[in-house]
Formats: sequence, C-alpha cells, structure tokens
Amino acid sequence: MRGTRLELRSESLRINARRARALSAGAELFAMVKADGYGHGLRFAAQSLRDDVDGFGVAMLDEALQLRSDGVDAPLLLLEGVFDAAELVEAAGAGCELIVHSEWQVELLEKTSLPAPVRVWLKLDTGMHRLGVPLTAVDALAVRLRACGQVSLVGMVSHFACADMLQDALSMLQLQRVRDAAARHGVPFSAANSAAIFRYPESAGSRVRPGIMLYGSSPFPDRTAAELGLAVTHRLSAPIIAINEVPAGDSVGYGSSWQAVRDSRIAVVAIGYGDGYPRHAPSATPVSVMNADNSWRRAALAGRVSMDMITIDVTDLPLTRIGDRVELWGDQVSVDEVAQHCGTISYELFCRMTARPERITS
Repeated sequence: MRGTRLELRSESLRINARRARALSAGAELFAMVKADGYGHGLRFAAQSLRDDVDGFGVAMLDEALQLRSDGVDAPLLLLEGVFDAAELVEAAGAGCELIVHSEWQVELLEKTSLPAPVRVWLKLDTGMHRLGVPLTAVDALAVRLRACGQVSLVGMVSHFACADMLQDALSMLQLQRVRDAAARHGVPFSAANSAAIFRYPESAGSRVRPGIMLYGSSPFPDRTAAELGLAVTHRLSAPIIAINEVPAGDSVGYGSSWQAVRDSRIAVVAIGYGDGYPRHAPSATPVSVMNADNSWRRAALAGRVSMDMITIDVTDLPLTRIGDRVELWGDQVSVDEVAQHCGTISYELFCRMTARPERITS
C-alpha cells in the first residue's frame, strides 16, 4: 500500500466536547458536524460524540437524513433551515429542528401541512449581515410563527462575526441584540460558537454550538489548541518514497520555484493535492520526519506541491531514509501552523481531504 494515512481519534473528539461542556455554564451542547464532520466523516464524528453532546448541527437536510439512517436519534438542528415545502415535510417527519432566517421560510411554515410538530429557532441578523431576519422584523415574524399550527418557536439564534478576532467591537452588541429579542418574547437564545465559548462565557445562553474546537483546532490566531486544552483529532502522514541529491544552484519541482543554496538532500513524500494536502502550501511550510532513531525532526517543503507528491529538504536530517514517516500535521506540527503558512484556516484543510488517504480510526 502507498502508506498515506489519515488518523482520526474518537477519544480526542470526546475530550474536546467535554472541554466545551465545562466552559458552557450548563447550556445544551450541539456539536457542529456539517461538511462531513469537518472532514472527519459525518458518521465518525456523530458516533464519537453522541454520548457527550445533546444534539448535532448540520447545514442541510441531506446531512440530517444520513445521521438518521445511521441510527442517530439525537436532536438535529438544520442551520440553514429548509429550502422548499417538500424538504419541510421531510424534515418535520425526521424530527429535525429548523432555523428560520428569512420571511419566505415563515411563509413556507404558514402554508405547508406538516406530518409532525416542528421546533424552530428564529435567526436574527444582529450585525453579521449574512443570514437572519432584520431586527425590525423580529416581533412580527415571531407572532406569525406562533400562529402556525404544529410550530413551536423555541428560541432566538444569532451567529458571531468577530468572536475569534483580537480586536472585536461587534460581539457584545450582537449578544445584546439577540438576548434582548429573546427576553422580549420569553424564549431562550443561542449564540456561542467555539471562539465565544472560550472568550465570552456570558454568551452561552441555553445552547452552545461548538465546531472547530471539537476537532482539535484553535479558533484564535494567537492561541494554540494545546494552550486551550484541546486534543489532536486529525493526524495526516505519508512515507518518504525517494531521496535525491541536489547540487547547489539546481532547482526542485514544477516551475523551478525552489533553488538549492547548498548541496542538498531532497526527500519525496507520497502525498499531494490529490490527497487533500494544500497545493498553495509554500516552500518552508513545516513537516516532521520520524528518523531511524525514532526521534521526530522538523523539515520543510522545498518546491511546489504536486498532485501525488511533495518534496522536503532533509539536508540537516542525515538519518532520514526511504520509508521514514512524515507527519504533515497532527501531533508534531499543528494543523493551525500549517494553515497559517498557507494563508488559510484549519477548517479548509480538514474539509479538503479527499478519499485517497487510508482512514485509520481509533
């Protein structure tokens, strides 16, 4: 076998869920498992977390139905609600809770005969200007929802735009707006994402919605996952399949973008963008190599990422041999560090993984 591996750790997911629980002041914990469980696998994430959370958040009905077919009977929250009457009927039949973010979704609930009662959360646009009803429309739409047969308005919900930022002047205003609307209508509120769980304990409300923290990544640019007490859930590694001696002045890879400034040893690793490793990872992006003496030593990319291979500079690692394992991110190199080198976030690196690496679950 090629030996490119993605290790997924159930216990680490559970550790991170317990961390979120401890920070959430008794609020319900709904784990975000959308986008295939942030690239970990929808079924794997849900089965790992089912005993440590109160429910799951998904982006769309298809994800919810997949969980139901896998035997998950926990409450499910559709974060974008439904898109037409047929989906509404199916979602109600599957026992899904809905977020209602637009007047047209209220109209859908008013006009559609439902096979079962449905719980809904009215989403407010408190300042992010993505999804959510205008603050001026909240009262009228809440009245209309309460007038719908078989519909229960169970809360108000919003989403923080800047809770992960060092300079955040918006989150407290957003929190005040959703909290005030919820109090006015005598219902609970939900606002806290991963960043807010750590940063704004007063935002816990009745339900928190952690995402990236469950998967072992920091929501903050200035604090590591380890500093936040999060466990690594996602470890990507591959073997060295060739080592080349490259004279000073010669270049490596497509476009000759990396040039040896000294006589160098360049190792070829069996992973590339066809496996989900980011093509835009620049030279000097860190990796870690397990040498023959069982020690981990850092190395770095040298040249462009190819579809099936990367090249790394192991000149300063004389013990490196063909077959040695290279960690792209995980225990030795954090996914957040790699993401920073790539000018992106860990969410994208997780979600871009393809089916090619062998999945190893524990």
